[in-house]
Amino acid sequence: MLPGAVQCMDAERSMHARAPEGPARRSLTRRSALALAASVLVAFGIGTIWMSLAPEQGYATAVGEQKVAVLEDGSRIALNTNSRVDIEFTPGTRTIRLDHGEAMFEVAHNAARPFIVTAGDKQVRALGTVFLVRREGDLVTVTLIDGKVSVTELSPRTGTAAKASAILAPGERFTASGARQPVIDTESAEVATAWRRGQAIFRDTPMVEAVAELNRYGGAKLEVTDPRLAALPISGVFATNETRDFAEAMAALHGLHVRKEGETLQIVP
Repeated sequence: MLPGAVQCMDAERSMHARAPEGPARRSLTRRSALALAASVLVAFGIGTIWMSLAPEQGYATAVGEQKVAVLEDGSRIALNTNSRVDIEFTPGTRTIRLDHGEAMFEVAHNAARPFIVTAGDKQVRALGTVFLVRREGDLVTVTLIDGKVSVTELSPRTGTAAKASAILAPGERFTASGARQPVIDTESAEVATAWRRGQAIFRDTPMVEAVAELNRYGGAKLEVTDPRLAALPISGVFATNETRDFAEAMAALHGLHVRKEGETLQIVP
């Protein structure tokens, strides 16, 4: 058992498929962002088991598992499926390294002790704020719910900050992959934090991307190989641990079939 306080909680696991929705909102008011962030953070205290967590340690989740940690400074981390963070606190800095996966951070304000998250060659610096970081290989995504963060590129030679890539406002999402030019767009807090409620929200998402997202959470593996089906836009809210329900919903909505091959569910014409 680790020393500080780690809180384990199970996400809600019910299927919520519904009629397709319109495109994701392109703006996010401060009031709505704060309201949703507050509701997500309140959920941190429900149905909990506490363990300790000390500086210079870390924790991880298995496929389909989620954990919440309260650090010694009062900051909170929610860890999504198949993720790992390493933690190092010193008198002058609070440093978190996201090795892989996704985490949501609620940072306790302390201007004299910066809170820094590194993910690959990107560094996210915050004071008092709520944001998410996701890392898959060299793909890094930072979504700001409330407050303000700066995203900085690290030097490949020294590992130190090289140049500022962006300063995000609430509702903005920063996406960067390797040497490609970073992209900043908008994402609603509802969609960004859906996994905290055991959900995945798709809005005109290509089926191949929806399948890849749901496969992160375990259960029967989904597979779609037909190019026409792979590009089919999907909208709706789905339980992250019910891949079979997703496959059957796609079959019913689009006149498709579900074929079982070993432990894989293939969605076919």
